[in-house]
Amino acid sequence: MLKKNDILTLTVTDLTNEGMGVAKHEGYVLFIPKTAVGDVIRARVLKVLSSHGFAKCEEILTPSPDRQDVDCPVFTKCGGCLFRHIRYDAELAIKKSWVDEHFRRIGKLDIACDTIIPSPAENGYRNKAQIPCGEDKEGNPSFGFFAPHSHRIIPCDHCRLQPDFYADITRTVEAWMKECAVRPYNEETRKGTLRHLFIRDGRVSGEVMVCLVSNSEKLPHTDILVKKLLQTNPKIASIVLNVNKKPGNEILGGKCVTLWGKPSIRDTLCGVSFDISPLSFYQVNHDGAEVLYRTAAEFAALSEGDTLLDLYCGVGTIGLSMANKAGKLIGVEVIPAAVENAKENAKRNGIANAEFICADAGEAATKLAAENMKPDVVIVDPPRKGCGEDVIEAMKTLSPKRIVMVSCNSATAARDCARLSEIGYMPTKLRAVDMFPRTGHVETVVCLKRCLDN
Repeated sequence: MLKKNDILTLTVTDLTNEGMGVAKHEGYVLFIPKTAVGDVIRARVLKVLSSHGFAKCEEILTPSPDRQDVDCPVFTKCGGCLFRHIRYDAELAIKKSWVDEHFRRIGKLDIACDTIIPSPAENGYRNKAQIPCGEDKEGNPSFGFFAPHSHRIIPCDHCRLQPDFYADITRTVEAWMKECAVRPYNEETRKGTLRHLFIRDGRVSGEVMVCLVSNSEKLPHTDILVKKLLQTNPKIASIVLNVNKKPGNEILGGKCVTLWGKPSIRDTLCGVSFDISPLSFYQVNHDGAEVLYRTAAEFAALSEGDTLLDLYCGVGTIGLSMANKAGKLIGVEVIPAAVENAKENAKRNGIANAEFICADAGEAATKLAAENMKPDVVIVDPPRKGCGEDVIEAMKTLSPKRIVMVSCNSATAARDCARLSEIGYMPTKLRAVDMFPRTGHVETVVCLKRCLDN
């Protein structure tokens, strides 16, 4: 029986979506962080449970052919990236295997990904960063990222997932805090002012937003800050104060005050123009999102007179990107502000065939079914927990020709596709799209077609 501090020689055979290497010792499963498939390692056992255990790599005896040099000084400490130590092609193969395994094991469906589409960029792809503010060992303001499963900030001068100019903006705000004695917010004492620095940029427009999340209604010396920021980056079009006085993990509060410039920035995605405020949802990988939406449009295979129902539509990004291919678009979203944004987005882009309903996806689908509305294609982009059972049941009555599911969680997607197969919809195409390189996330797109004999 294994015990803590045992030293073992192990071969890593798999990776979990939390970045843990998987190895077995006499049939017993051990998870070892920051390892790669094919590594032969000397490992120290840290924890032994009844079904599995955890170990730490003490020495790499034979490195995996998938390994590469790590290009980030805080990779082993930060909770952001999981796969900076392996080649991107190896990461893609692992992510495809996760999706295939979920549909085989959870969905019990005889289908596999036809491919996994890589992100157009491995680094610098994020157009949004929410950077927590804390204190360094000397008590000075410091920005960085949370260590895994904690709120301990790991100072980081520059994250490789973000554009280089985000680091310049971060350093400018940090210098301003020191100069003007603006204190970081302390979660334990609930004292201090600045909680997060929130940066967004439009990849097509080039516009940049800087948002400061504060525990106070006002910030001192914002005139100095505005001047410094504009000197740092002349593309900044919006500087906003977001007020969040609530304790807890929620980053943004509901109140935004424009300190300089516009309250929002503008960008274009799949030919559709969007206004993006601090509170707006917008895909964090612009070029990857265009790949994802093109895949969803390919699977939807819309004709000119088709009615497209977009459930969980958010601010309408997916549906509006396809509206010119359909006769009518109906979007459904439960968040009122998102519905208003979707309506504004449609109006701004001259999209006249779109209608948006503020309702729970399941309730709206049930209501539309009761009204004998028959969409030709339904797009579902549910949260990580997947579709509600009421949505699945409403599909049976709505009876579309095709359902296209876009999911950030292939496990719940597999479960939901299995349930849809029970009501007569069989998955015919499955594709993975990597929107978040170096992290443990991957998008899944599924096309399900109605079986006429059901």
